[in-house]
Amino acid sequence: MRLKLIHSNDIHSNFDNFSKAVTLIKEHKDENTIVMDAGDFADFKSIELQGTKGIAAVELLETAGYDVLTIGNNETFNGIDTLEHMATNSRVPFISNNILTSDQRNIHGVNKSIILIKSGIRILITGASPDLGEFNDLMGYSIHDYKTAILEEIASHEGEYDICIVLNHVGTFADEPFAEETDKIDVIISSHDHKLYTEAKVINGTIINSAGMYGQHIGIIEVELKDGSVELIKSSTHSTAEAKPDYEIMEILQKNKEKAIENLSKPLYQIERPLWHDVMEENPLSNLIADGLKDMFPCDIGIINSGITNGGIVNFLSDKKLIEICPSPLNPTYMEIQGKHLKTAIERSLDAQVCLEDGKGPGFRGKYVGRLHVSGVDIIHDGRRVKEILIGGQALDDERWYSVSTSDYLQRGTGYPSLANNQNIKYRPEEIKDVIRQYANQQSFLERAFVNRWVESVKV
Repeated sequence: MRLKLIHSNDIHSNFDNFSKAVTLIKEHKDENTIVMDAGDFADFKSIELQGTKGIAAVELLETAGYDVLTIGNNETFNGIDTLEHMATNSRVPFISNNILTSDQRNIHGVNKSIILIKSGIRILITGASPDLGEFNDLMGYSIHDYKTAILEEIASHEGEYDICIVLNHVGTFADEPFAEETDKIDVIISSHDHKLYTEAKVINGTIINSAGMYGQHIGIIEVELKDGSVELIKSSTHSTAEAKPDYEIMEILQKNKEKAIENLSKPLYQIERPLWHDVMEENPLSNLIADGLKDMFPCDIGIINSGITNGGIVNFLSDKKLIEICPSPLNPTYMEIQGKHLKTAIERSLDAQVCLEDGKGPGFRGKYVGRLHVSGVDIIHDGRRVKEILIGGQALDDERWYSVSTSDYLQRGTGYPSLANNQNIKYRPEEIKDVIRQYANQQSFLERAFVNRWVESVKV
């Protein structure tokens, strides 16, 4: 008996590519096929998802004919309420065997596993979500050890299945050694680290495959159940680049985009003074964020990179505008760092090439790194070199530990590596876009945002 497994992973709401992937899925699907996604399908950078509380993603999965989805980290980023809303309204099962609420209750609509039957073959499908440490706690989730959870779930269904498939959103770097440790799993669809396998690997009898990222490929595995064992017949990876978009998927996207725009376009409040933005130049929008961050965490300094946003605010603020200008799901973050490392980052920020570097990094949805913007700091420079840095009116002390409010992007040292030399990290559950929402209608913060902190002078 043969079985065809078509799989995707880490789509990250790249729905134009997904519409092409669906065309390929429909071409290759037959009566012995199951279609699976290994997580991070729903990325809430998407207006369609934000404006429908994730239901647009559910409709896309259902229309494409998916049989199951495992929960990646991006399915959790809009909070438990949104995840439960999606899972309970989906005909496509949402699975994760290691995710609970922080008070250890099950999440409504989420299955630990499912058993599908195709051509008389009983297929056990389970999967796990990644542990993001303190971020899970902030969002109200508890993530248990994936290996323990997977093996316990498989053991609980002993004798009930013929093939065991694990959709594991923890990364190929973890799945390959995991396969060496157990003989209980027949197939692992791996994800989270965006690796593309040109063909499936077989490790200790376990078939492992991963289809890259962003809907650029789909993976296909064909297996045969023979004398109680599962054998790999063939595997392939198919690029979606030349495929035509699926008409039904495009229709669903358009319908949900219109609905989302209507829901999200209602003004939250008027903006009394336009907050313009620039990646290279000091600008009031980035200053406002730095000031807001400093207020959120009482500290010495607020600091943010202008690349966190990609546009300004003119007349009014709406949820739609916030998503458009600040799509990154990054969090306000507290850290402590020595003056010498702050100085290195500030000096680096005068380099235009640094500001225009690709800002790629975990959680980042912008384009450029951008210039550093500060609160509680005055920087005197000549356009090429920093001459003096004053913190709270006092000269920066290289050895002093300063308390800083920033984003988890900068705390990790992305774009500005010296900022990674920090300690005593704390996070808040809000996102950077929420800082804009909270402070852009406060007159004192608006006025302060237009006060320059970078002062160019040759007479120092």
